[in-house]
Amino acid sequence: MARKIDIPLARFAIGEVVRHKMFDFRGVVFDVDPQFANSDEWYESIPEPLRPSKEQPFYHLLAENSESSYIAYVSQQNLVADDSEEPIDHPAIATMFDELEGGRYKLRSELRH
Repeated sequence: MARKIDIPLARFAIGEVVRHKMFDFRGVVFDVDPQFANSDEWYESIPEPLRPSKEQPFYHLLAENSESSYIAYVSQQNLVADDSEEPIDHPAIATMFDELEGGRYKLRSELRH
């Protein structure tokens, strides 16, 4: 008999604007991993008391803070929806998304499956 694998459901979708619970940054989701899919070195660089479980969705974000824009990789447990409806100021937004509509970015039509 095949063993059932429990995969937690992703709480956020591509194009959604989110913010980090502990650190002062926001971002737009551009990819989702059902569970941790980064390097062990990256994972172990997180201080142990803050290290999230690998058994949850992880999100790739076009992120920004007050100083810069960058790519972030964040566990679901550390994200909340951002309802400010403020745009994300990241240079890669226009390559992946159309305008911000109702607090969410629309994926460019040529990138949809």
